[in-house]
Amino acid sequence: MSPILNRRTLIAALAATSALPALPALAADDKVSLLELAVPGPIPDIALGKPDAPVKVYEYASMTCPHCARFAKDVFPAIKEKYIDTGKVLWTMREFPLDPRATAGFMLARCIANNDANKYYTVLDVLFAQQDNWAFVDDPKQVLPGLFAIAKQSGFTQEQFQACLKDQTLYGGVSAVKDRGEKVFNIDGTPTFFINGIKKSGEITLDEFAKTADPFIKS
Repeated sequence: MSPILNRRTLIAALAATSALPALPALAADDKVSLLELAVPGPIPDIALGKPDAPVKVYEYASMTCPHCARFAKDVFPAIKEKYIDTGKVLWTMREFPLDPRATAGFMLARCIANNDANKYYTVLDVLFAQQDNWAFVDDPKQVLPGLFAIAKQSGFTQEQFQACLKDQTLYGGVSAVKDRGEKVFNIDGTPTFFINGIKKSGEITLDEFAKTADPFIKS
């Protein structure tokens, strides 16, 4: 029988990583090749939208980033309605966890979604909306109960929850995505966006997104 998951076992489960080898870094102001951005990692990308959309967006975020949460709440729904749902943008969220709590949040989202894109982004929205209940709690002992409450809403049992957060392959994959973002794309904060390869660091508004994306879209 597996031991009950607590803060100590969570830290132990998140203690190992399979980092990618060091690669040449890009200058901070370089336009990144879409081919380079599209290189798959050890875990598959989960994208929202049409694969042949004229604009490809990669968002690097952390589940414990309040700026990412604000973008997810205030800006992303409008982008989804105007660009993703209309076939103009393919959106890919990539993991850039800033701490073990964020890593656990991403792992849980992938486990719950099981590669279902709509479910994955819905779970991310819930995790962002409920950051105060798990990401920002003062007592570390409340992190796991907060995350489990979200998992339970999605039908997860305690056993499934524990198994997810102990998945070393998934943990290594999430960590590798972050490592490559740092080493190859010079990401040093969240959120960071690549809009058809054009790098935008920090929160962006709908208008700022439109100014970058619209020139790539035929009227």
